[in-house]
Amino acid sequence: MKHYCCRLLAPRSTFPGDMTPAEAAAMHEHVGYWRERMREGKVVVFGPVLDPAGPWGLAVLQLPDDGEPGALIDHDPVIRAGIGFRFEIHPMQAVLPEPSRD
Repeated sequence: MKHYCCRLLAPRSTFPGDMTPAEAAAMHEHVGYWRERMREGKVVVFGPVLDPAGPWGLAVLQLPDDGEPGALIDHDPVIRAGIGFRFEIHPMQAVLPEPSRD
């Protein structure tokens, strides 16, 4: 398995305090989308991070060795909505403890 640390950056530093109705709708779909990926076993953890410099979202992906995060990221509703969100994707060298291989 390969793992990736994905950081979702909001369109502005004041988000989510001044979220528009369109952004709120996209965020609602975003949460549902990642919950489904978690049920599929592709996400280890996801959620908002309350960084004093500004909030951001975290997703740790767990993909097969031939899997790539790009397709998952590209299908995220906040990315597809084109409202200024973007992801930083960082491959992880190791995940400890190692996941069990059933």
